[in-house]
Amino acid sequence: MRHTLCVGRWLFAAVSAIALALVPSLAGAVTAAPAEDARQVAGRYLNLQQCLYYSASAADHFTTFVPSQDNRFLAGTHVSDTQDSAPTCGSGDGNFGLIALLSGVKPLDLRGGRYLNLHQCTYYSASAVNYFTTVVPSRDGRFLAGTNVSNTPGGNVSCGSGDGNYAIVPNLSYVKALDLTTGTFLDLHQCVYYSAANTDHFTTVLGGGGAFSTGTKVSSTAETTPACAAGTQGYDLLPVLPGVKALPLT
Repeated sequence: MRHTLCVGRWLFAAVSAIALALVPSLAGAVTAAPAEDARQVAGRYLNLQQCLYYSASAADHFTTFVPSQDNRFLAGTHVSDTQDSAPTCGSGDGNFGLIALLSGVKPLDLRGGRYLNLHQCTYYSASAVNYFTTVVPSRDGRFLAGTNVSNTPGGNVSCGSGDGNYAIVPNLSYVKALDLTTGTFLDLHQCVYYSAANTDHFTTVLGGGGAFSTGTKVSSTAETTPACAAGTQGYDLLPVLPGVKALPLT
C-alpha cells in the first residue's frame, strides 16, 4: 500500500513539473499571436479636402485637392487621428476666390477597409462652357462623389446628377480602387488644364488613362512632382496649378 502511494506521489510530481515547463511556452504562444488587424496606419483618417475656386464672373471654376505648385491655391488634405469637419482652403489670388458651398471635406477611415475607392465626378455647364470636378460631396450637397474606404474595390463611379445648370459628364468621371496595403504612401496627383478659347480651367485627379490622366496611386515612394498627361481638345496642361502630395499610410 505504501509502495502504491509513493508511486502515485511521484507521478503527480512529474506531471506537475511537465505542466509548469509548458506554461511559459503556452504564454509565449498567446503573446505572439497576431492582432486581428495587423495593418498599422500613420493616422486613422484620410481627411480628403476639396477647395473650389471661381472667377469674379462665376463662369470659370476649378478645384484643388492638394496645394498648387505655386502655393496660391491651397487644400488641406492630410492624414490624422482626428476627423476634419471643414476644409482648409486658401483665399485665392485676387482673380479667383474661394466658393465655400462647393468646397468640402470627407474623413475616410483608413482602418475601414483595404481599398480607397476614389471617385472623380466632373460637371459641365453648356451656358458657361465651364467644367469643374469633385471627389467628395460639396458642402451644400448638390454635387456628390462616392469616394469611400471599403473591403470591396469600387466598380462604377458614383456621382450626383448636378443642379440643373451643371450636369454630370460621364466620359470625364471615373473611379479607381487604390489598394492601401500595397505601399506606404498615397501619392495624390492633381492636374489642372486650361482652355484659352473657353476661358475655362479643368481639374483631374484620375483621368481614366486618357488625355487628362494623372499619376495618383499607392506607392512605396513619396512623389514630389505631379505626373499629368498633356491634355487635348484645346485644354492644355498648366505648369503651376498642378500639385502632388504624398500622404503617409504606415
